[in-house]
Amino acid sequence: MSPRRTLATAARVLRQLRHDPRTVGLLVAVPAVLMGLLAWILHGRDHDFDKFGPQLLGIFPLVVMFLVTSVATLRERAGGTLERLLTMPMGKADFVFGYALAFGLAAIVQALVVTGLSLGPYGMTVRGEAWLVVVVAVLDALLGTALGLSVSALAKTEFQAVQFMPAFILPQLLLCGIVVRRAALPGFLHAVSYALPMSYAVDATQQLSAHAAVTTQFGVDVMVVAAFVVAALAIGAATLRRRTP
Repeated sequence: MSPRRTLATAARVLRQLRHDPRTVGLLVAVPAVLMGLLAWILHGRDHDFDKFGPQLLGIFPLVVMFLVTSVATLRERAGGTLERLLTMPMGKADFVFGYALAFGLAAIVQALVVTGLSLGPYGMTVRGEAWLVVVVAVLDALLGTALGLSVSALAKTEFQAVQFMPAFILPQLLLCGIVVRRAALPGFLHAVSYALPMSYAVDATQQLSAHAAVTTQFGVDVMVVAAFVVAALAIGAATLRRRTP
């Protein structure tokens, strides 16, 4: 893996994003609109937005980044771009981590916009520090990017990449503690929830909502999510194919 080649890949992806306003709109505007819709739905209900808002603030970026990254990576492979790049002195890790860096920068913009609107005009409040909310949102978006890069290796078409989203995301949504508290899940499902990265993403936002000071559990949740990011990127680099069969 070469830092120069990784940065060159990231710069190429960012140039593509700059000339693709629809994708930029999906990355930035959609999570912001969804959070605004949630705030509107829960308007006038005592602290409901403060309860559910932070949790979904971590989930919306994850889902959007998962979708965009998996489709974009598959398009590179199916179109032959990846094959041409890998005939040059570029390794798979350069490609994967370059993509992660580019979409990570996009995730920072996304997190700043969505968090700023949520804590400002939308009226969401948390007991923890606001900047930690941004950190968690960025980390969750990076997790979505890493998972999207990994899952793209299993798909043969862009439509299949979209189909993988409910298979990988919806079970996590059901078991992460938003629908039913994880402690109240049946024993087997409670055990399974420990193996799902979204559980720790939601736990981290719950810690910020409930505690003014940084808790040990918050630190553990953040480190686990970061570990999932690194593991998913490593898997993505190991399973990346030059061309879709």
